[in-house]
Amino acid sequence: MTNMNDVAKAAGVSKSTVSNVFSGKRAISEAVRRKVLISAEQMNYRPNYFARSMVTKETRIIGIVMDSEKVKFSQYNISFINGVLKECNRQGYRLLIDTLADDYRRQVTQMTSEPVDGEIILDPMAVDTRIKERMANRRLMTIIGKPPAPFETKLCYVNNDNIQAAETAADYLLSLGHRNILFLNAVRKHTVSQDRKAGYLQAFAKRGWEPDGRLTVFRDESVPSVEYGYVTAKKYLQADPTLTAVIADTDQIALGVYRAAAELGLTVPEDLSVIAFNNNTVYPNEFNPPLTCIELNGEVLGQEAAKLLIEQLQAKEPLVKQVIIQSRLAERASCAPVLR
Repeated sequence: MTNMNDVAKAAGVSKSTVSNVFSGKRAISEAVRRKVLISAEQMNYRPNYFARSMVTKETRIIGIVMDSEKVKFSQYNISFINGVLKECNRQGYRLLIDTLADDYRRQVTQMTSEPVDGEIILDPMAVDTRIKERMANRRLMTIIGKPPAPFETKLCYVNNDNIQAAETAADYLLSLGHRNILFLNAVRKHTVSQDRKAGYLQAFAKRGWEPDGRLTVFRDESVPSVEYGYVTAKKYLQADPTLTAVIADTDQIALGVYRAAAELGLTVPEDLSVIAFNNNTVYPNEFNPPLTCIELNGEVLGQEAAKLLIEQLQAKEPLVKQVIIQSRLAERASCAPVLR
């Protein structure tokens, strides 16, 4: 079997030069690099990936740690991953998507070390053992969303301005004359839900008003999104005929709202205005009329997250940086002025 010594001899260079060509750890002239690569190709030589990793202490793989339930990606997830992949491709990193439940993850890491150099962690929670454990082990990471309070000033994170996003959504509906607005917020344990609630309240407060607290509902993650939107919207619309608008956490929940409205004989947007936090829905044909939304720019978030993580990996130490990505209102046809 061809080894590094064989390639060095064929190329007329030292073994360390061949090693540096494949590791990229030291600058090698283009002429020497090409000579080594041509010799390696002719001899069908491939460096041992695992042996190289042991020497360099890096795998050039970054991980995305997602909710273990999210094995079916939303359009936002897909856009986000596309952004991460774009930056990984640009900087020569591979990507591992980790959806293991915590129990399985602990079993795996007890048997072997993590196969990644650093991680991007999605959906941070107010109490997040994933972040706490990695901080204790000094693992490099970037968070998507606001980290829990003890770590907010100690970590890199990329986030939408979720206070502004929710305020924009609520303010838009208020400007159309809506007052009783059902807010199907994110899951309570996730930090994003508190920011969105603050933005929702802020929109009312700027007008000197206070919304009905019973109309802010935190998402039940145990129920599939479309079903949750359908069941919850139907329950509240039947109980309170004065409701004229709904803000939904995702387009999938909004789709459930559409279905509930149709079953109750309500027309969107004449009887009920609907807006969601989303970028580009995977259900364009099911939304009639097209859904107004707050675009979250998932691809930009992904690219910036990968960039921040790789910056830490190259510095070989944790950094403290925050990147805020602005969202924008995409007006379509699901919202209208109050008619009743």
